[in-house]
Order: sequence, then C-alpha cells, then structure tokens
Amino acid sequence: QVQLVESGGGLVQPGGSLRLSCAASGFTLDYYAIGWFRQAPGKEREGVSCISSRDGSTFYANSAKGRFTISRDNAKNTVYLQMNSLKPEDTAVYYCARRRLDSSCAFVPGAYGYWGQGTQVTVSS
Repeated sequence: QVQLVESGGGLVQPGGSLRLSCAASGFTLDYYAIGWFRQAPGKEREGVSCISSRDGSTFYANSAKGRFTISRDNAKNTVYLQMNSLKPEDTAVYYCARRRLDSSCAFVPGAYGYWGQGTQVTVSS
C-alpha cells in the first residue's frame, strides 16, 4: 500500500527556515518522481519542487528558486524540502506526491497519483 507522510511544518518567522520530510512506504523512491506542492486558502494547488528518480534531477518553481532545496535519502525512503528565507506568502499546506507511473518530474497535480495528508507551514511574525 502506497503511503506518503509529511512532517516538519509549523510556525516560523519571516526569514526563518523549515525542513519538511516526506516518508514513503509501499514503494521505493528509485522508480518514481516525487513532487512537493502547496495550497494556500482560496488558491489552487501549485507545484513547488520535484526530484526525478532517474537521475536525481531537481526542479523548482520560480517562487522557490534560490530558497528551497529538494533532496532524497533512498536508504530512508524519504524526500526532504529544505526551505530557507521564508516569506509570509509561503504560508500554505504543503503536500508531497508520487508520480503515477513515471520517473520524470511534472508540476501538474493531475500527473500525481498518490498524495500525503499535508503539513501546515505558517510564516508570520
């Protein structure tokens, strides 16, 4: 049974950092791309970052470039999202997701077949 469990969210001041974790079970990271998405109240879910399983290539939305870093630990079957220099506009529920049957990245939510329950990130002073 495929499962994704996010953790690491919380309340942080502007300029602070958080590291989100996405623990995967029921499959191995070797074969599927993993994406991070976020959804703020009243807004559509948007792609933030993605890591390919094929060669570990990473991709970032413009809003995340230079501040966020995605990585994976295959031994722990876990993907991380290190978020630095956080801004109030980063406030959202963050989700990790697994591509349905593909190792390459995409920022389209519909391309992902499995989702975690989400973790809240709030950036506020």
